[in-house]
Amino acid sequence: MAELKTRLKNDLTVAMKARETVTAGALRMALTAVTNEEVSGKEARELTDAEVLKVLAREAKKRKEAAEAFDGAGRAEKADLERQELAVLETYLPKQLDDAELASIVDKAYDAVAAQLGEAPGQKQMGQVMKAVNAEVAGRADGGRVAAAVKSKLTS
Repeated sequence: MAELKTRLKNDLTVAMKARETVTAGALRMALTAVTNEEVSGKEARELTDAEVLKVLAREAKKRKEAAEAFDGAGRAEKADLERQELAVLETYLPKQLDDAELASIVDKAYDAVAAQLGEAPGQKQMGQVMKAVNAEVAGRADGGRVAAAVKSKLTS
């Protein structure tokens, strides 16, 4: 079993014993998402830690979007609950890259693709640059941020 999944289960037990309802609820939801991912497809399988991290990142994104939607609908108490659950999930996710670190990774990938092509990459090579950046970023930055950074580098 993946270490991260084991940690989630142990932390859920601790949260339940301490009667921390928000933490327990967030961890239950995360473990359910992990289990659903394990049994999806043709054959049940164990997820690796990297796959569990992807599931947690997806769930964190859902919490963030739900909080924004609740704010827009004037449901502050529900938005606050979603943000609390997001905070619990973020403790299991890797530290997010700041803009300077992301720009540095984009610059390296841009230079690598330029060396490979023998010329400066343009919009048509955005996929190649994105592939190189995503391999380096590995879940430490939102895909939208990565795409925006790559696009700005290609157009400058």
